[in-house]
This record gives sequence, structure tokens and C-alpha cells, in this order.
Amino acid sequence: MSSLFSVKNKIIIISGATGVLGKAMSKHLAYEGAQMVILGRNPDKVNQLVKEIKDEGGFAVPAVADVTNEKELEEVKKELGNSFEYVDGLINAAGGNMPGAVVMPNQFLSDLSGEDVKKIMDLNYMGTFLPTKVFLPLMTATKKASIVNISSMAASRPMTRVMGYASAKAAIDNLTKWLATEFAKKYGEGMRVNAVAPGFFLTEQNRALLTQQDGSLTERGQLIIQNTPMARFGEPNELFGAIQFLCSEASKFVTGTIIEVDGGFNAFGGV
Repeated sequence: MSSLFSVKNKIIIISGATGVLGKAMSKHLAYEGAQMVILGRNPDKVNQLVKEIKDEGGFAVPAVADVTNEKELEEVKKELGNSFEYVDGLINAAGGNMPGAVVMPNQFLSDLSGEDVKKIMDLNYMGTFLPTKVFLPLMTATKKASIVNISSMAASRPMTRVMGYASAKAAIDNLTKWLATEFAKKYGEGMRVNAVAPGFFLTEQNRALLTQQDGSLTERGQLIIQNTPMARFGEPNELFGAIQFLCSEASKFVTGTIIEVDGGFNAFGGV
């Protein structure tokens, strides 16, 4: 059974690798024997994570690019092509939010920054589409690869305040299903595309919305906990099972699926 879920020696690119969730996933997969390509736009953070993985006995190589810059991604693809004949997987974990795309309780739609909303759409949606497009030839070399996108509970249940982020994640859900169909029909059953939709995990992007400076919950944070049957936020390591499942042979008949890891948030009706 252990071999069914194995990712040993699988070559996996992960974008957004230096974020809270990306870093945790990268280290876990490396610990499980995957050969990780750490993709991020900050070379210092990328190299630091690569060093940490190597110091822990794992395999990792750095790849520096902005996921919204196709030219930079093409350069990374060329570099990877010199080292690897193919790639087994891609995790599109780059994403985030920014204040100008959030409507606070004392604000209105007219207060949103159109430029910031566009940046959020670019980061989350284009930052998933472009790496998939650019690295596709490395994955179709064997016609057997798994792409895992990172969605959100905000995609299926639009939430107050985070309009830009929710819209972008909803687009990723649609893209995931579209790509799953397109790739299976064009390249065969070995090319799979799925997504993981985390519930509420504390990250740098949402910490100020969910917690006070002293660590106590904001009103929004309290509301989320009240509507999560498990009554807590998720821990990064609680994404590992779903991610490894989708990257392994255990999910070889799974494509176009969005796995919720949310402590029951999406199942709860509020009463």
C-alpha cells in the first residue's frame, strides 16, 4: 500500500514554494523522496528553502521567476530541460490577496482599487495558467503527469470582503475542470489535473483579517470558527495527504476533481 501513495523520485515543480503553505508542502514531498523544483520570484527565499530541504536530506533545485511573467517562465523551462528529460508534476501554489482588492466593513465596491483587483486576478489565475502552459511540454514528454492547482473555499462560496480573490479562485476551479478534460482527450489518461481547496489556514495574506495583533481572533475569525464544525483553523501539515494523493499513482483515475480540506466548513449549513 505504501508504494501506491509513493512520490519517491517524482520530479515536481511547485510555484509559490516559499509561502507558508508552499514551504510546508515542498518540505513534505521532499521528505517523501520527491525531487523538488522550488519556484519563486525571490531568489534569496528560494535558495534558503532549497538549502533547508538539502540539509534535511532531500533533493531540491532552485528556479527563479515571476509566475505572471511568461518570458521568465520560459527561461526556467529551458534551464530545467537541461537537467530533466521530463517532469512528473506541477503544483500551482502561487497566489494571494492584497488590501486594495478587499472591501472592509466601512467600505464600498467603489473603494476597490481596479489595479489591485487586476493584480490579484493575474497572480492567482494567470499565475496558474502560465506555468501550466509553459511547463506542459516537460510533462507531456511521457504523457504521464499530475497538475495540482490550489483553490479555496472562497471559490465555491463567495465570501464578504475578498471579492477579487474569490473571483480568481472561482476561475481556477473552472480552469481545473477545463484542463482535466482537454488534457485527457489530447494526451491520454496519464495527464491529470485536479485542485485542492483549503479551508481557513493562517497565512501572511489573511492573518490581519483573521487575528488581532495579540493573536486573538477578529470578528471575522470568530465567525469562521463558528461555521467550521471542527472549530479551528487548519494546520499546513493537514494538506499533505491530499497533495500526496493527487501526486501519486493512488489517484490515477482522478481528474477534474476539487478536494476540500476545510474542517467541514463547506458542509455546514449554519444551524
